[in-house]
Amino acid sequence: MGLTRLRAFLRRHRHIALDTSVFIDQLENHPRYAVLTDPIFEWLERPDHGAVTSTITMTELLVQPYREPGAPRVDEFYALLARYPNLDWIAPDLEVADIAARIRAQYRLRTPDSLQAATALRAQATAMVTNDPVFERVEAFQTLVLDRLL
Repeated sequence: MGLTRLRAFLRRHRHIALDTSVFIDQLENHPRYAVLTDPIFEWLERPDHGAVTSTITMTELLVQPYREPGAPRVDEFYALLARYPNLDWIAPDLEVADIAARIRAQYRLRTPDSLQAATALRAQATAMVTNDPVFERVEAFQTLVLDRLL
């Protein structure tokens, strides 16, 4: 049931935003969520699809690897993600900061979440895939919360 709903959601969009949780679940091969994240990254590899995320995602992804002695997974994450097909990494600039401030004021999201949402809006993504329901508050794009598919 969940996989069918995920695929239908992805069919409706060509350009989506991905929140950090999607990357974590994929990289860690999470036993509960990998069944959902695998098709997302397969979808992303198609030439007519695209995704965007904020560079904040990389910050959040690298915290745990940097806590490991010698930080062996840091290079692995960079190698895998920095050049992933059809995935754009957008660094916050003044325009994104302004959009994020408006989102934070209107929807009361935390700053990192506001920056993720602002990145999606600036990139004209029509949807956000996440496991954080706070993004459902933002009316400018559709939000898919992975937990709701399970």
